[in-house]
Amino acid sequence: MKKGYIRLLAFELIIFVLLLLNSFVLSILNRYWGLLFLVIISGLFKVFFGFEKDRNRYWKTVCLDVTIFLLAFFLAYYLIGIPIGFYKTINYYTLSNLKKIFIPLIGVVVLKELLRYMMLKKSEGSRLLIVTTCFLFILFDLNVIVSIPKFHSFYDVFIFIALYVLPYTSKNIVCTYISIKDGYKPTILYILVMELYIYLIPIIPNPNQYIYSLIHLLAPFVLLFRLHTFYKKDRDEQIEYSKQKKEILSLIPCIVIISILVYFTSGYFRFHAIVIGSGSMEPHMHKGDVVVVDKGKANIDKLEIGQVIAVKHQGIIVVHRIVKKIAVNEQYVIYTKGDANNDIDSYKVTKDMIYGTVDIKIPFIGYLPVWLRDL
Repeated sequence: MKKGYIRLLAFELIIFVLLLLNSFVLSILNRYWGLLFLVIISGLFKVFFGFEKDRNRYWKTVCLDVTIFLLAFFLAYYLIGIPIGFYKTINYYTLSNLKKIFIPLIGVVVLKELLRYMMLKKSEGSRLLIVTTCFLFILFDLNVIVSIPKFHSFYDVFIFIALYVLPYTSKNIVCTYISIKDGYKPTILYILVMELYIYLIPIIPNPNQYIYSLIHLLAPFVLLFRLHTFYKKDRDEQIEYSKQKKEILSLIPCIVIISILVYFTSGYFRFHAIVIGSGSMEPHMHKGDVVVVDKGKANIDKLEIGQVIAVKHQGIIVVHRIVKKIAVNEQYVIYTKGDANNDIDSYKVTKDMIYGTVDIKIPFIGYLPVWLRDL
């Protein structure tokens, strides 16, 4: 092994030991300290090994490919969110969050990918150094992004591996591969978008932690598969740009359609599309029909007997018809009933329970989600 390789391997092993020490003894690295840690390591790396310019010729083409993948990923992700639901994120657009979240996160990602590239460049294709570099950044992510917990059982270890180790491993394997082939710019683009979207987009899908982990485990390998076909062929930038532009244009109608679907199904806007999950409103509404609830018409004073309304009862939205409306202590109380039911609903509806009115029905298009729910 060359002398330069031994020096680089020793440098990486020292960092590895420091990260292990933090993992199981110190536990002090967060995004702020992680950023400072990267600044110090990068400075030492420049002193001992020097930095090299990124002269990859095709980085723009690869960045466009990464952009196309990210658009397709979020289209699929939000499409999955339609049956599983969405949640509204906290408002992160504040000066405090800029300092606490955005600046440290962006700094960590940029410095980490620069350092990864420089280490891989200095390794000059050494498999041992490539593997140690990849492991080094997996451990860094587990320290800074996640923070390795104290384990009390084998189950805790299993959960940590499933939810964090495997997704971060797949991400770093793919970023290492891309960095070797086309430099740090495509990896910075990919990681920044994947790390920042939960802070930038106000409504995001709400999968459970296992599905979330599986999605982020598989996504990097899908990107790798896409890029691998590009790496295998002879590159013609003009042809590639032309194809990429066509792909982006073809995704625009999908973006518009899914944006409309998210608007109606998320429940965070005036109109909310709901799937009828029972036959209580037959024959007017069938199981699997989709109704659009107008939340802007939830004023109990203006509701009339015979109207179909959506009511929130014990956390469940019920779509039934108004059959009685009476005044109690200068406030209205409503009684509802399903058209197919023999009895009036056992609860009385107050103004705080009214979700909105139902005026639009689309037959049967929600049958698949109901069928999957009932399996």
